This record gives sequence, C-alpha cells and structure tokens, in this order.
Amino acid sequence: MTLSRGEFTLSWDPAAQQPERIHAYLTQSYWAEGIPLALVRKSMEHSLCFGVFANGEQIGFARVVTDRATYAWLADVYVLEAYRGRGLASWLLEAVLAHPELQGLRRFALATRDAHKLYERFGFTPLTKPESGMEIRRPGLYKKP
Repeated sequence: MTLSRGEFTLSWDPAAQQPERIHAYLTQSYWAEGIPLALVRKSMEHSLCFGVFANGEQIGFARVVTDRATYAWLADVYVLEAYRGRGLASWLLEAVLAHPELQGLRRFALATRDAHKLYERFGFTPLTKPESGMEIRRPGLYKKP
C-alpha cells in the first residue's frame, strides 16, 4: 500500500490520506472551487484514493471513482506547485494505472483543462466518439453567492 522514491512516499491506504490538506487544494482548484470539506471526505470514502507525501504531509492526490470491474473515472489529480517538475505526477499516475483493482477495465476516463500532454503519455486519448457523450454540468456549484 506504500511506495517510496527518495524523500517521497506514495500510498493508497485510506488511513494515510489527509482530507484537510486535500480540501485546502481542491477548494482553490478550477474544478472544485469552494467544495465543502464534508463533500471531499464523502467523495474519498467512495473512491480509491492515492496520495503523495513529503515529510509526512500530503503534497499530491488522485481519486478514482470506479466499480472495480468495467469503468473508472480519474479525478482530483494534483501535485502542489512547490513539488512540480520532479516526476511526482507521473509516479502518481503509474501507481494508479498499476493498481490491481483497476486492471481489465473497459473504459478509464478523465477530464482536464490543461494536462493533456501528461495524460497522453499514459495512453489517454481524446474521446473516440464525443458525440455519444452527455453530461449534466453544474459549474460553480460549490461557490457561495
């Protein structure tokens, strides 16, 4: 459940994750701005979560929403800016994609505004048939009026 690389550790142990630190990042992110801590905790309880740590503090995160059989959605991926450029996001994605419960899935999806190059290195491609995709979108849902 834990890997090491130099001064960093990576864990998918639910007890190792630090919801308050994750919330601090997500609430400032473009995709979850203003999200309440209670929702972050709830989303983590129902997902496979992966964290990157430096000196015991969470500095990176990825969450996979999945049935563990046919489908997975990669969400909330980040590495704190002070730690970027060290290959930690790639290491995080390697761990996610190698996880035993995420093998043999028919579809592994994600959405990103600006990290296409990173995800392409791991086999993610634009939607084959974007015309078949649909969504209910509620931007700004967590922002207070």
